[in-house]
Amino acid sequence: MRWMKRATQKLQNKSRAGTKFSGFAQSLMREWKRLDLPRKNANVVVAVSGGADSTALLLALDELINKKRLTLQLVVAHLDHGLRGKASSEDARLVKKLTSGLGHRAIVGKIDARKKAARSRDNLEQAARQARYEFLARIAAKGRADFVLTGHTMDDQAETVLLNLIRGSGIDGLSGMKSVRPLDEKHKASLARPLLSWARRSDTEEYCRFRHADFCTDAMNLDAHFSRVRVRQQLLPLMQTLNARIVEALSRTADLLREDRAALNAAAARLLELATQKRSTSDSARVPLMLDAELLTIAPVALRRRVLRQWIAQGRGDLRRIELVHVLAVESLLAVNRKGRTIELPGGAKVSRKRGWLQFQR
Repeated sequence: MRWMKRATQKLQNKSRAGTKFSGFAQSLMREWKRLDLPRKNANVVVAVSGGADSTALLLALDELINKKRLTLQLVVAHLDHGLRGKASSEDARLVKKLTSGLGHRAIVGKIDARKKAARSRDNLEQAARQARYEFLARIAAKGRADFVLTGHTMDDQAETVLLNLIRGSGIDGLSGMKSVRPLDEKHKASLARPLLSWARRSDTEEYCRFRHADFCTDAMNLDAHFSRVRVRQQLLPLMQTLNARIVEALSRTADLLREDRAALNAAAARLLELATQKRSTSDSARVPLMLDAELLTIAPVALRRRVLRQWIAQGRGDLRRIELVHVLAVESLLAVNRKGRTIELPGGAKVSRKRGWLQFQR
């Protein structure tokens, strides 16, 4: 009988899983060691959308925990962006069912991403992303998590690099996503993407099928109105006719550029330290940051602009909505004949030149 054949196959798969690791879990374990992520007594939040990538990450972590290779306390986090009606609710139900079946705890949140986009003036994709990371940060803080894990793959990295290239990004954008970075400035938890450097989307789908786990396909991931979808469906396949391993090549390029970026950032941080000065006032909350214009003028252009970006981030708290045009406008104040001018930055901050110093005012 057909049902008996399926049941027998599942038992055989479980038996095989009981005697050795799956190849996918072995690869994850190797990357886990390479990234020096904690193997024992760590609280971890796993972001699971219900798609194949994040589902495969959760399943592989569960496999490694069951094999006693990792000792982690997992909390699964799922955010319903309210964009697809009943389909969004079905994704949440699928994630809760999978998590419960594995014996872990799931936390499900819901927002209206369209309203958030309208309030923030970000596009829908940016607003949804921002909401997702805010949600993950809250869960990490509440659970005192050491890490938040996401299921980004090598395909996501390639798409990100191409999107940033199309938009005209510099080395920061072309270096793509980092495998490990701070989640944000307010929390001690780090964000880790342990599939980023080795797993392809086809690998995660295959592993989900091996584990007999259902995963959802977000209709928005097929909607060609989104730039990322057009890159995925049209641009990358065209590039593969020139290089069959274009995804791996773009990922490798991002790795190389991240090394260059790290060296530039370190040099810029040292120059910023030399060029900044704080003047004390009775109101410490309004202490202006002063930047030595003459010192920056003699610095190489690439280093000077990186210093200005770091200085603006220091004054504002972040670089949201800061683009090259804003950095160039501030750089123009370094010219001697530009003293007395004021540059307004997004969010209300201002930069002006006074004598030989650039002055940042919130």
